[in-house]
Amino acid sequence: MDSEFPDEDVMIVEEDNQGRWKLYFDGAANAVGSGIGAVLVSPKGQQTPIAVKLGFDCTNNMTEYEACIVGLQAALEFGAYELEVFGDSLLIVSQTNGEWQARDPKLIPYQRYISRLIPKFKYVTFTYTPRAHNHFADALATLASLIKLVEGDDVRPLRIETRDIPAYCVCIEECMNVEAEIDDKPWYYDIKRFIQDREFLYKRTHDATLLRCVDAEEANRLIQEMHAGLMGAHANGPFLARKIMRAGYYWLTMERDCIRHVQTCHKCQMYQNSKNAPPQYLHTMASPWPFSAWGMDVIGAITPKASNGHEFILVAIDYFTKWVEACSFKNVTQVAVTRFVKNNIICRYGMPEMLITDNASNLNNRMMDQLCQQFKIQHHNSAPYRPKMNGAVEAANKNVKKILSKMTETYKDWHEHLPYALCAYRTSVRTSVGATPYSLVYGMEAVLPVEVEIPSLRILSQTQAGRSRMGPSPLYQRRIERAYNKKARPRTFQPGDLVLKKRNMALSDPRGKFAPSYEGPYVVKKAFSGGAIILADMDGEEFRSPINSDSVIKYHV
Repeated sequence: MDSEFPDEDVMIVEEDNQGRWKLYFDGAANAVGSGIGAVLVSPKGQQTPIAVKLGFDCTNNMTEYEACIVGLQAALEFGAYELEVFGDSLLIVSQTNGEWQARDPKLIPYQRYISRLIPKFKYVTFTYTPRAHNHFADALATLASLIKLVEGDDVRPLRIETRDIPAYCVCIEECMNVEAEIDDKPWYYDIKRFIQDREFLYKRTHDATLLRCVDAEEANRLIQEMHAGLMGAHANGPFLARKIMRAGYYWLTMERDCIRHVQTCHKCQMYQNSKNAPPQYLHTMASPWPFSAWGMDVIGAITPKASNGHEFILVAIDYFTKWVEACSFKNVTQVAVTRFVKNNIICRYGMPEMLITDNASNLNNRMMDQLCQQFKIQHHNSAPYRPKMNGAVEAANKNVKKILSKMTETYKDWHEHLPYALCAYRTSVRTSVGATPYSLVYGMEAVLPVEVEIPSLRILSQTQAGRSRMGPSPLYQRRIERAYNKKARPRTFQPGDLVLKKRNMALSDPRGKFAPSYEGPYVVKKAFSGGAIILADMDGEEFRSPINSDSVIKYHV
């Protein structure tokens, strides 16, 4: 393939040693033939494409070496003695850098030849780049491999143009330059079906209805009046476009313009329905070893109160074994919380690495901070009004309440049944781990009261439990992850994006039923990979706590 350009005097690249050149190369081998492509980029950004049709049989790795060598030779011809080479073949780049050794007899001569070319450069590096960043060289190599050249034919470089409108949309100025066909018909013959009243144009629909064609200014006025005017219903984009057509108006991009206008409507964004689809895929959290991470939460107030006056249950769960500890209290004070952590967690199971709680004041206070600082425990908080962040302890709360509700008789004796409810929970198989929390903690199953009355063959049950203990866990996680990801609608936010935040339903609003679903807009200050973001108001004041991205939507301007 000839790499000459029509205007050679313009395309001549003078020797430039003031900066580093870049070389992108790629090779292609298929059933039709083989070809190589390379793009040499000067420090000023001028690109020189090179494409060569290979007339001999070679493998794909051989074409990659051929492309690299042709690019290096072209760089030397242009005087590019400081060069950065990029290729999408990890094998070629690694062998050239000396990281891998060439063992294929067909590739050893290529590697030796490149080693003789490298000393001719003052500076040269070879870097691997993904194919997505090497489109130009890849396209040249594919074109060179597929094209069939006849000796003596010159294939000039292709000129690629861009079009912003379809081919059938022709400007009036272009039509004026075309010589009109001369016939004996009057000048208005070709457009008379469009003219109905004065200078206005009309479009005839399939049911013979005439729609007046409007310009951009009139179209904008129609959209604003129909959408948010005196009798505007703030309909969505397609319905708004149909309403305008039923009123007797038309323009070519009316549906697209209507959709764009509805997206940027402030009230439509503030009062739209809440989006409950998760914006991120499920992030499963696992504890590295037993009793290293605990989650804590409070159940209550429980009505009616227990006979001893207790109406709260403080629950803690180990994320690894799903072991649950719980105690009932009259009031869950900061003293009661710290005493619970010392007696029921630290003194029984050793020092935890992490404690995760919600933002309640009784779980976040000076005494709790001193306790964590004393024993070097990391204390983390879940996002406000988002119980999913501490889902394990929330699930434990639900199960403990269900078991208690079925055990109680007078509904005031639930505090007496709490130890039995915890024992029932600990000796039940948890689906997430495929075993009972008791067996994971003590290495054997607990002896149940029924086994005293009806003796069982414990060895057989222990053998079956040992074989199937760890089996269901990864399968169960994958099943839950697939079910969760089906509902996910990934949404990503970048710093500087304008967003709307879900209104806090716990706070009263004087507007009552007419209160909007969202409030804002706010500015994204920071965005994290797990879906958490930190917001700031329009004055730049940053929020103290991060929120999850499923509580915000993008605000269109």
